[in-house]
Amino acid sequence: MTRPMPAQVVARAEELFDVEHRASNTPMSASEMRSALALYDGMMPTLGDRFSAEIFAEFGRPRCRMLANFGVGVDHIDVAAAADHGVTVTNTPGAVTDATADIAMTLLLMSARRAAEGERLVRSGQWQGWHPTQFLGLHVSGKTVGIIGMGRIGEAIARRCHHGFGMEVLYTNRSEKAVDFPAHQVSLEELARRSDFIVIAVPGGPETMYLIGADFLAAMQEHAHLINIARGNVVDETALTEALREGRIGGAGLDVYEFEPEVPEALRGLSNVTLLPHLGTAALEVRTGMGMMALDNLQAFFAGETPPNRV
Repeated sequence: MTRPMPAQVVARAEELFDVEHRASNTPMSASEMRSALALYDGMMPTLGDRFSAEIFAEFGRPRCRMLANFGVGVDHIDVAAAADHGVTVTNTPGAVTDATADIAMTLLLMSARRAAEGERLVRSGQWQGWHPTQFLGLHVSGKTVGIIGMGRIGEAIARRCHHGFGMEVLYTNRSEKAVDFPAHQVSLEELARRSDFIVIAVPGGPETMYLIGADFLAAMQEHAHLINIARGNVVDETALTEALREGRIGGAGLDVYEFEPEVPEALRGLSNVTLLPHLGTAALEVRTGMGMMALDNLQAFFAGETPPNRV
């Protein structure tokens, strides 16, 4: 287990397997990953443990036959290279959906209503009381939201926006999505032009890197807010920082960053961006559920069955 895990996950893992625990919360180094591939039958890696083709290249068939990723995104694992070396990769879809959608809504509301700015003012001791024009933000109800990526998480966000706030839903996706509420598929450019709020919910990886760049930001409305709960490198962080600094968009809410955990000082210094430390699935029952799903995959694999969440 490459990170400390919730107690229930640890207890079940120790019932099923001989377990070694890595005490650090930092990503594994290249040498740690190579050693682990040679030493263990299976692993539970997670975000930041970059199992690249180069890591696998030193092995014909490593001892490790299973990477049960703790998380739904597997852009940090070269799945094709793993397969070439006889290593199965699984993930934890479903367990993360509602929690991640909730964080998207948290960021949307915080950005629209300037909640982070207000909280900082109160903490500073400088707040002088209510007045009619203080921290005027953007009303959310009835606005138009654009969802980039209408998978499980994108759909959950869209449903919250429509049912909870009466928002019109636009989306971009590789294919049309059948949902039980009004939602219209449009081009990326049209979504940028028409949306008051834009939420990014696509998978990470080479196909989506810098999907949101200077041209997209230039097409957004001046009052619009950009929310990212996907992967940091889906957004050109430099272009976003410049758009925020110049006031060309209304604001942004970020839970992920291009060079995470590094967040540029230029971005941290802006008042019109809300910054969270990758809290997407940070609820005890959710992280426990993710761990249990990863263990389900490991248990099935070593019982000679097909893991339920093979990538």
